[in-house]
Amino acid sequence: MSSNKKISDIIDFNPKRPIKKGDTHPFIEMAALPVNSRDINKLDKREFKGGGSKFKNGDTLFARITPCLENGKTAKVNCLHDGEYGHGSTEFIVMAAKNPDFDEDYIYYLARQPEFRAYAQSLMEGTSGRQRVAWQSLAEFEFNYPNKNIRKTVGGFVKIIDDKIAINTQINQTLEQIA
Repeated sequence: MSSNKKISDIIDFNPKRPIKKGDTHPFIEMAALPVNSRDINKLDKREFKGGGSKFKNGDTLFARITPCLENGKTAKVNCLHDGEYGHGSTEFIVMAAKNPDFDEDYIYYLARQPEFRAYAQSLMEGTSGRQRVAWQSLAEFEFNYPNKNIRKTVGGFVKIIDDKIAINTQINQTLEQIA
């Protein structure tokens, strides 16, 4: 028999990343987060001024502000060079797998689930039009998640489908350009 567990057992929220103030690193703005796909297609370089989110490949970026959260803006970072760190909007919650070998993909797809998004929306605070959810509230989310091998299998399976969608989208764009 299994019971509900906190999501914070498998996720580090807003983990520390070694980015120094004044250094230039890849930057992802809110507009670059997709609504209905996994991958980020726009990456800039900007000076890190000491605030905002910090992330690496494999992390999930989750929009925490209205209307971006309601619109589903979520992405899995996979656009950085090996060993590179990026930074972005203060309005992202960075979700990093405590055990990346098993949970990296699973966490991204969990963040896309309607139940998780509804939970996040129910905890938004602030004035109308400027509501946000705190990462500490998301860390309290409880659900009956499967063991790590099943999480790896499920995340990997859905990733294969997303990879195929991305390839088909690229093919369609290339064909449109040729035509």
